[in-house]
Amino acid sequence: MSFQKLDSLGRKLEALEHALSILGADEATHMAVGGGDKRAEAMANLAGMYHAQATAPEIGEWIAKAKSEDLDADQKLAVGEFERSYINATCLPTEFVERRTAATMRSEQLWRDLRAKGDWDTFLPALEGVVALVREEAQLRADVLKLEPYDALMDQYDPGNRVTGIDPIFADLKSFLKDFVPEALAVQEERLAKRPRKALNGPYPIEKQRELGLAAMRAVGFDFTHGSLAVSHHPFCGGVPTDVRMTTRYRTDEFLSSLMGVLHETGHALYEQGLPKDWSHWPLGKARGMGMHESQSLFVEMQLSRSPEFWEYLLPLVGQHLGEDAIPGWEIADILNEVNHVERGYIRVDADEVTYPLHVILRYELEQELVSGKLEASQIPEAWDAKMTEYLGISTVNDPKDGPMQDVHWPGGAFGYFPSYTLGAMIAAQQWAAMEKAVPDARAQMRQGEFGAINQWRSDNIWQAASRYSTPDLITRATGEPLNADFFKAHLKRRYGRV
Repeated sequence: MSFQKLDSLGRKLEALEHALSILGADEATHMAVGGGDKRAEAMANLAGMYHAQATAPEIGEWIAKAKSEDLDADQKLAVGEFERSYINATCLPTEFVERRTAATMRSEQLWRDLRAKGDWDTFLPALEGVVALVREEAQLRADVLKLEPYDALMDQYDPGNRVTGIDPIFADLKSFLKDFVPEALAVQEERLAKRPRKALNGPYPIEKQRELGLAAMRAVGFDFTHGSLAVSHHPFCGGVPTDVRMTTRYRTDEFLSSLMGVLHETGHALYEQGLPKDWSHWPLGKARGMGMHESQSLFVEMQLSRSPEFWEYLLPLVGQHLGEDAIPGWEIADILNEVNHVERGYIRVDADEVTYPLHVILRYELEQELVSGKLEASQIPEAWDAKMTEYLGISTVNDPKDGPMQDVHWPGGAFGYFPSYTLGAMIAAQQWAAMEKAVPDARAQMRQGEFGAINQWRSDNIWQAASRYSTPDLITRATGEPLNADFFKAHLKRRYGRV
């Protein structure tokens, strides 16, 4: 049977994915400095083997024949995902992939050197080359997928998402935030006038921070028989569902950034650990896109870990693991002052959950214009500054380092990715609202450190669905309605607005 051939192919590809993922995680955490060249050679060869097997011409024939075979419902869906993956893997000519890979690697390397200097003029030619290639890729994909060019790029990260669906949602959110950001800042100022922020009482030994992080991971449901925590320069969640490799980084002068980072990555890890084991070798068994993945991490970080109920449980653990004098005299309100602090800023990755969406919407709007040709790379600084001034009231004139050079996405050719970040925050808020209807005492359970019922809802409605549905369909099935901005706006009002 042709489906059996696809099933066998899936197992071979899963094995290669497993090896590449573990080698990549090890490179970022434990590999000796001198191992880089041979590790790159090994991973390049494995990646080549993967691509050759995933794009073999006979796969198309197997997919076509499998469609007429006597398959159960899951197998039929699996064939559809095999086909989607195959089309996406083969719609770009090898010659183009080689050109794009070489150009983006050079662009990223140049960006790493020039970003710190804020040297936009030297970097611009490389970025112009990447933008030209992105436009070419968008059209190649659009022709095969029968989509608009930018939709074809977004579909690589969140299958099913379309500009026509996202534009009105982002427009609604942007309109709300323009008025709400000043309100949140005013409310915060009034609150801090009555209860000023307290200084953290470091130093905090790394080993004690690690134990606190492990305790928090364990509490929210991380399975340590199928995962671990290490240290890396940039925190990430990698590995494979049966062996999730999570990392964080530590500062001894404060502990909250590491702890919140651990909780964010734990959200990613829980999704991976919760995927259906029987489908792990099928594309159907993978996580459904970056927006959904980000929603799972933000569900843990934002919906759970920045709430007063969560800290009623966790604050005693801070004293237990860091020492009773770690934050002397601190109460829940003091912690919330820190983890929910709102501030207009230049840097997306440092932004709070109120201002963060405006950073994303800015990039989403600009990259659509770049892909369509309405905006040229040379015009980015001016366009960026105009939107930063309009949306956040701060200017990036003559500051490319903290403006359009701050992210690696465009130098690396990753256009269509940015929407996933804010979509994830909105999906998380919508999921929380749906979950709380099913688990009315969820907040009371959090106070006791009980997350089983919360995670069971997520497993039943998100994790076990894997890639059975497109991103929009999965959201509707899980929450009872299509994605919209109302739940996220309500969440922000409760946490940061006037009561």
